[in-house]
Amino acid sequence: MGTSSHLLRWQIATLLLLFVGYSGYYLCRSNLSVATPLILEEMAGSDSGPEYADALSRLGAIISLGTLAYTIGKFIFGVTGDHIGGRRSFLAGMSGAVLFTIVFGFGGSFPVFTLAWIGNRFVQASGWPALVKIGSRWFDYRWHGTAMAILSLSFLFGDAAARAFMGLLLAYKLGWRTVFAVTAAVLAGILAVCFVFLRESPESIGEAEASASPANVYGENAASSVGRILLPLLRSPAFWIVCVLSLVMTLLRETFNTWIPQYFKAELHFQTDRAAMLSSGFPFLGGCSTLAAGFLNDWLGRAGRSLIILAGLMMTALSLGLLSMMGDGPPVWTAVALVLLTGFFLLGPYSYLAGAVALDFGGKKGSATACGIIDGVGYLGAYYAGKGVADLAKNGWSLAWTVLAAVALAGVLAAALYCVDQIRRSRVAAAPGNAS
Repeated sequence: MGTSSHLLRWQIATLLLLFVGYSGYYLCRSNLSVATPLILEEMAGSDSGPEYADALSRLGAIISLGTLAYTIGKFIFGVTGDHIGGRRSFLAGMSGAVLFTIVFGFGGSFPVFTLAWIGNRFVQASGWPALVKIGSRWFDYRWHGTAMAILSLSFLFGDAAARAFMGLLLAYKLGWRTVFAVTAAVLAGILAVCFVFLRESPESIGEAEASASPANVYGENAASSVGRILLPLLRSPAFWIVCVLSLVMTLLRETFNTWIPQYFKAELHFQTDRAAMLSSGFPFLGGCSTLAAGFLNDWLGRAGRSLIILAGLMMTALSLGLLSMMGDGPPVWTAVALVLLTGFFLLGPYSYLAGAVALDFGGKKGSATACGIIDGVGYLGAYYAGKGVADLAKNGWSLAWTVLAAVALAGVLAAALYCVDQIRRSRVAAAPGNAS
């Protein structure tokens, strides 16, 4: 049996590998968002190409189809991740992302772009449930908030770094196809490192696995079959409230992730490389919020976490309302500030849902499944972030912000219900005679 310092070193190494690995996913995900202005120019600028508005709508449809594939993948890979193991799912997602990014870069038409993006998004759906599965076995439930906050930075700071890196490539006048090739090559290198060093659980190094949350829906019962994993989750009303929150918050997050560079260029008139670099501020501030929210999670507990989700959605609704009130052609830096501040208000609370909250429900036995369902329902809403938001934006971004503000207000209502539930559960758990 290894020493505690031996386990600690491996926990740090695992945290680092998962962080860098999932950050790498965003090189082959955010590249389409960053390249969107150039792809639209290429398609609309050719003699046989569509008009700009039609090209925008087609690209929005590709994004929506990719989101739908990602949604389906979440449900599938969440369940399979609990059966085949997190490591295999994590590496498979990276491998597929590299392959389909190369295919997209060599494509020259919307049909090829569509098939490549659908394939890319589908295989990438395995990544986060796999990460949560591995994390459930390496990190004790008492530190789930901090551990998952750090890992959640991978899709925030990782996204920010990926966008800034691609913005730098564009500043050197590299074409979007070259950007796709470079991002695929970097992710392939990360894949090789994770293949060599990433381990499924502490048992592979002679250490015991971490303890699961006593609040998980399985308790001490075995949950080996698909039915025994799914049914306890589906019977929990609180789980479905979290799914509604995920639907609202993922739609909002994916809208910003997808359209910030295009909004900054078309509406605020920044150059393409400048728009890409500025867009990195959204996930960067979200990462700062996530880190703070993670530390507060372990200090405040589940009831405190629900209050943070409620407050974050209220501020998000306010920011979107202000953006809608400014109309089309808003003051440039005021609009930039509101967009970036929305990242701070939204992404910290969002990171709880498929992280610490999923681990609360799923423990070690069903963590990937809980994560996959929460994320999958979320991305049902995010499907609208592609073509739906593109069609709204054609009629002015103020209309898009108004609709999204209404969505955020619906999320506030769901967050209030979740907050009441979590406060009640905390009081019951703290009552004399209750152990958890």
